[in-house]
Amino acid sequence: MSEKEFTTKAYAQKLDSVDELRQYRNEFYLQSGTIYFDGNSLGLLSRRAEQALHTVLESWKTYGIDGWLKGENPWFYFPEKLGEMTAPLIGAKPEEVIITGSTTVNLHQIVSTFYQPEGKRTKILADELNFPTDIYALKSQLKIRGLNPEEHLVQVKSRDGLTIREEDIIEAMTDEVALIVLAGVLYRSGQILDMKKITEAAHKRGIVVAFDLCHSIGSIPHSLSEWGADFAFWCSYKHLNGGPGAVAGIYVNEKHFGINPGLAGWFSSDKNKQFDMEHDLTPAPNAGAMQMGTPNLLSAAPLLGSLSMFTEAGIDKIRNKSLKLTDYMIDLIKIELGNFEFKIGNPLDPDKRGGHVFLEHEEAARICKALKDNGVIPDFRTPNGIRLAPVALYNTFEEVWEVVQILKKIMEEEQYKKFENKRDVVA
Repeated sequence: MSEKEFTTKAYAQKLDSVDELRQYRNEFYLQSGTIYFDGNSLGLLSRRAEQALHTVLESWKTYGIDGWLKGENPWFYFPEKLGEMTAPLIGAKPEEVIITGSTTVNLHQIVSTFYQPEGKRTKILADELNFPTDIYALKSQLKIRGLNPEEHLVQVKSRDGLTIREEDIIEAMTDEVALIVLAGVLYRSGQILDMKKITEAAHKRGIVVAFDLCHSIGSIPHSLSEWGADFAFWCSYKHLNGGPGAVAGIYVNEKHFGINPGLAGWFSSDKNKQFDMEHDLTPAPNAGAMQMGTPNLLSAAPLLGSLSMFTEAGIDKIRNKSLKLTDYMIDLIKIELGNFEFKIGNPLDPDKRGGHVFLEHEEAARICKALKDNGVIPDFRTPNGIRLAPVALYNTFEEVWEVVQILKKIMEEEQYKKFENKRDVVA
């Protein structure tokens, strides 16, 4: 195929015509006149998610308090139901997954429960490219224990400002480290860390490891139980399309079942004992022990609809299309934008790249504003990053082609110069 043919709209349309997931696009509320490439920050609303929310509201209307045990999906078991639906996406057993809390709350729960400093093994290992909320939580957990984060939080350095080498992580696994917290996919560059390799190396050194899956769940397959990963946590509003502030999730490997949660609450209880109302907790014999308060049903309900699509489509097909979309975008960028000083910040190896394309440019903030002015929704990451996330369930190859053409026009016409090169309050 010639380069000229590859860069045509007709070729993009040809790719869409053989897309085995194309029917799912009709499930989502698409914004007229807009190309939405920010699904790695907030996924779009689907009709199924909307219906699932209405179903829970109807259950409340019909049953009142009896909705906890009546209806198609009794609320008392709703977190476990969603955990069962989520488990295949991360390669876990249903009882190892619970849908509860938020990303940061769940990290606090994991650290409070499983970080057990003893002797000289007191340090927590993370990296310097981690999302800020994880670092804030880890520092606060150390402070609560009277430990100085400057001494007890070790952050692995990046050699290029974009990626982290697994070898550097492993080298930092000294006999002073008690817990490791790393992202499955780095939020800027989209690098996939080798979670299996990291887990094996950690366990050889007697260290437990937790993974932040916010940018990987729903985008790439995982095999957490097979790898022996100890814990994981994630949000549900990005690739899982659960809605703003959707209830998050926790994975706990079954080898850790039976431990008392560090942050206990009524819903930490064994469900058969919960209404005995005893003041001594009998924790759930599975990941359910990581819950604290009453489930946020109205924030969890949309996931029931959204996850049904993942069940049907399968994470392997979703990953396959996602890679095709990002490969196509990267190739078009190289051809069409080669003269405009963009740098592709992703790993080019498909096995190491998550679900978004990361472009670096000194005018990134202005370019993002120009993209919005042209009907494209991107995501700016300070100081110079543009994240573009073509999502497998609702974006198309034609949209990828259109976005690259719009970017080319913005640069050729210098449209970005009419905007300030500064992020908005919410970027």
